[in-house]
Amino acid sequence: MRSGNIGVPTTTEWLNEVLPSGCKIGVDPFLFSYDTAEEMKAAVSKNNHELVFIYDCNLVDEIWGESRPKPPFKPIRVHDIKYAGVDVSSKLSTLRSELIEASCTAIVISMLDEVAWLLNLRGSDVPHSPVFYSYLVVSYTGATLFVDANKVTEEVLVHLSKAGVQLRPYEAILSEIESLSDQGAKLLFDPSTVNAAIVHLFNSASNRHLHRSENKVKGNIGRGTHLESTTADAPVQVNGHNTLFKISPISLSKALKNEAEIKGMRNAHLRDAAALAEFWAWLEDEVHKNMNLTEAEVAQKLLEFRRKQFGFIGTSFETISGYGANGAIIHYRSNPESCSIVGDKNLFLLDSGGQYVDGTTDITRTVHFGDPSDRQKECFTRVLQGHIALDQAIFPERTPGFVLDVLARSSLWKIGLDYRHGTGHGVGAALNVHEGPQSISFRYGNMISLQMGMIVSNEPGYYEDHSFGIRIENLLHVKEERVPNNFGGIRYLGFERLTFVPIQSKLVDCSLLSFAETKWCNEYHSEVWEKVSPLVEGAAQEWLWKNTRPLPLPQQ
Repeated sequence: MRSGNIGVPTTTEWLNEVLPSGCKIGVDPFLFSYDTAEEMKAAVSKNNHELVFIYDCNLVDEIWGESRPKPPFKPIRVHDIKYAGVDVSSKLSTLRSELIEASCTAIVISMLDEVAWLLNLRGSDVPHSPVFYSYLVVSYTGATLFVDANKVTEEVLVHLSKAGVQLRPYEAILSEIESLSDQGAKLLFDPSTVNAAIVHLFNSASNRHLHRSENKVKGNIGRGTHLESTTADAPVQVNGHNTLFKISPISLSKALKNEAEIKGMRNAHLRDAAALAEFWAWLEDEVHKNMNLTEAEVAQKLLEFRRKQFGFIGTSFETISGYGANGAIIHYRSNPESCSIVGDKNLFLLDSGGQYVDGTTDITRTVHFGDPSDRQKECFTRVLQGHIALDQAIFPERTPGFVLDVLARSSLWKIGLDYRHGTGHGVGAALNVHEGPQSISFRYGNMISLQMGMIVSNEPGYYEDHSFGIRIENLLHVKEERVPNNFGGIRYLGFERLTFVPIQSKLVDCSLLSFAETKWCNEYHSEVWEKVSPLVEGAAQEWLWKNTRPLPLPQQ
């Protein structure tokens, strides 16, 4: 069952349906955020069920036994200050100011990209994301990183020592939480990201500490001895004297890229564009020679081209390589054993990205190596019109991303078409390809405004089941826009394009484009040629020249 799809029950809806009233439901609290666990607890209680946190024995792990893969062990690396832009001490100082303002003693950070960004470190514990398993506790006076010491090189040790960051074993986070409780600390938690185990342990320990001080009860809890399964309904203090729930202050700081991060992103995207120009030139030639390449083989070859570029570390997500009907599956994954051949009879959608030492890329292009149908051209052109409309948007500051989503869909809506995914997500700088808190989506719950320094994707699409899929994606940097008037005395914002790869002109129905839209296409392709052609040569440069020729301008 795919969660979120129409007709698919949520986990709690399913549990309430299949279980008789009054059951106990065990969950591993390390695998659920506090918010999610609380929502589950409230939902199942409607059928008199009780949520039980199982700390010591995840039943899946018991079944897995010795077959469970070993934890990742590759070393952590320092993210150079020329790419990070701000040193660790300065970032910690800013965070401590936030703690003082919130009247909190410390913050517990469990989001891996937040830890990596704050400490200017990168790792390789999670596929496609340069992060490492860890927790970080930052207080008024210090900071402690909980991580496997085997991953910490001498360079990283010196780097952390200069910023006053201490090291403790990864599993020591629970004893640290108890210690903070004993000290009467007030902790800041982001309830949407910190796991339920940590919050529940801290609040339960604080409550016991309070009871002990009143000589009402005596108790002991700690993983050092034995941490029993406990009901999720045990009393906790929410936003009380010892806990403050609010969105992580690091989330927004990380999203607002500094000049060094923006520079790195620009440079990484140009090298990525060079790799893609070489790849597309190669693939077009191979298809025309009827080489019968599979979707998986094409994705692997793209990886080889990217590997030639300076600073390439790996892919930023698993490449979506979908030919024909497979392109209509939004999150399609090609199986090397059974996937399709990429030919010249249908559309080919390729969504891919790279992790570089200085930046993260994410780009989608849709092409046809033969003769596209009129239907395919119309659908492609309307997706392109939505892409252009968002790219050209100018909007007042404090505008949430969902307000702009309609721009990307309006051309499709005119003929009764749409797509079932968001239009844009935040992107990290040499970090996770998907990051918050910003987004551009029809899901209007996200009220975070788009702000200068943020990076978002622009990726409208259209998917015709069992036939073809279309998506056009660039990354955009939010920047200040000069406008003739500033109504209300506020700034207006717009976008700077970071992605420079041709959009296939063969698929454009020029009769549907306005003068301004055609002009946008020509100016974009002129910029692609200017920026990328010096980075390639031979067949790739020829391909780039051919695919950046201007479209005929319609009469105004």
